[in-house]
Amino acid sequence: MEAYASDWLQLLIRWIHLITGIAWIGSSFYFVWLDNHLLAPKAQEDADKGIGGELWAVHGGGFYVVRKFKVAPQVLPEPLHWFKWEAYTTWMSGFALLVVMYYLHANVYMIDKNVADIAPLQAVGLSVALLVIGWLLYDQLCKRLGLEREMWIAGVMMIFIAIVTWRLSYVLSGRAVYIQIGAMLGTIMAANVLFVIIPSQRKLVEAKEQGIAPNPVYGLRGKQRSVHNNYFTLPVLFIMISNHYPMTYGAKYGWAVLLAIMLLAAYVRHFFNLRHRGRTVWAIPVTALLGTLALAMLIAPDKPQATAGEPPPFSKVQAIVTQRCVGCHAEKPAQEGFAVAPKNVMLNTPDLIAANAQKIYEQAVVTKAMPIGNLTAMTDEERATLAAWFNAGAPTK
Repeated sequence: MEAYASDWLQLLIRWIHLITGIAWIGSSFYFVWLDNHLLAPKAQEDADKGIGGELWAVHGGGFYVVRKFKVAPQVLPEPLHWFKWEAYTTWMSGFALLVVMYYLHANVYMIDKNVADIAPLQAVGLSVALLVIGWLLYDQLCKRLGLEREMWIAGVMMIFIAIVTWRLSYVLSGRAVYIQIGAMLGTIMAANVLFVIIPSQRKLVEAKEQGIAPNPVYGLRGKQRSVHNNYFTLPVLFIMISNHYPMTYGAKYGWAVLLAIMLLAAYVRHFFNLRHRGRTVWAIPVTALLGTLALAMLIAPDKPQATAGEPPPFSKVQAIVTQRCVGCHAEKPAQEGFAVAPKNVMLNTPDLIAANAQKIYEQAVVTKAMPIGNLTAMTDEERATLAAWFNAGAPTK
């Protein structure tokens, strides 16, 4: 019942995380699109009021006009709508999911003893520390390099993320490395809203309330961080779904695969941002597609080769699967933390093993993603036995 209750808790938190994430990313995309489509006001009266741009749109059966002030209106309207809780609830639900799924089951989801034999507390401590370090480094970069050195900020952050991803691949399991990088980027995004974007907006509001001219630098700082968040979104979205695709994190150089996909995702985001500003560079999506295809080919598994001689007896294969896999993949899993078999794949009978031969080969031999965290200590020799059995046609005799 404990595992069953945990599954429901994870489901509810994941659902909240998805809903709030859609709201946050949707508003991020919308406002960046909006900024890039604003046109100079046509009426001199609007320009005299300090309006820097306007946009007309039609949606949902009605016409809308949006105007943006260069700094602030002469009189603050009531009510004034703020966009912040989408970011806060996305981060809080994401961190809650990180706790209930990864931190509380670190021995399952974060640790792979074939990578490093560390204690759960060490894995969790490292994860939390990196969340803080990632934000502090990024924030200091933005403060010290200012608004005019965006390429330097991007370059240093790419190097930092590359180093962290590479080094984590020697400490945590493949899927944990991916989730950790996603959590770091998500924390930076939410902290941008909490510590920079909203406070900058409050400064503008406070200045108007005090009857003084707002300092435009606050608006520029908020916009800088908002644009950064916009570029982080697609890499983070990929990481959110990555644990369903072990051919990425289970690849020989899974850390490099992650870096490549994040760069391609940010590159595609750049295409849309340029397009919103009136520049359509089709070379970007074309090269991004070619890059993705090249990556897929580079990490593609070798074609199964027929083995000479007699295949291993099925009794040996079944013994390996029973010892190493059935703890999770059974009608009633014995492994702590699992109420039902993952993806409803059960391997506790000869017929079920034969029916799932392809999945066994992919997960245990090609990507080595299973057993998860190699909890049951499947050996390379056992994986080779499974490979020889599959390559021989997966006989059950």
